[in-house]
Amino acid sequence: MISKSIVNVRYAETDKMGIVHHSVYPIWYELARTDLSKSAGFSYSKMEELGLFTPLVELNCKYYSPAYYDDELVVTATVSKLTPARIVFSYEVFNKNNMDKPINTGYTVHAIVNKEMRPINTKKVFPEIYNIMEKMMNN
Repeated sequence: MISKSIVNVRYAETDKMGIVHHSVYPIWYELARTDLSKSAGFSYSKMEELGLFTPLVELNCKYYSPAYYDDELVVTATVSKLTPARIVFSYEVFNKNNMDKPINTGYTVHAIVNKEMRPINTKKVFPEIYNIMEKMMNN
């Protein structure tokens, strides 16, 4: 499953050169990750109500081409790896005018923990959520 989120670059997201600041891409990753979860049938807020949390443990972001103010971008997200205690999301950012080659790629690694921030085996403790996460895998 792949989600596609549309982003219109706002002026506040650019630097003095008019290029999207590097710190904005992880925010867009979060947008795409949230959209992916919702399209799979569960929201982060519902997960947290159940006592399941996914803190970020690693972020990787590669920049190939700049994006500029008022560009329309497409940010894709998918689950690229899943274990009972960890989930990896992969992202690509495209300029909507050129969907052949991403301008940015990245991934985030998240632990799956309980309220006490201790790793849990999602497959055993929350099998219904684990099954949803499996369906989000890009097969």
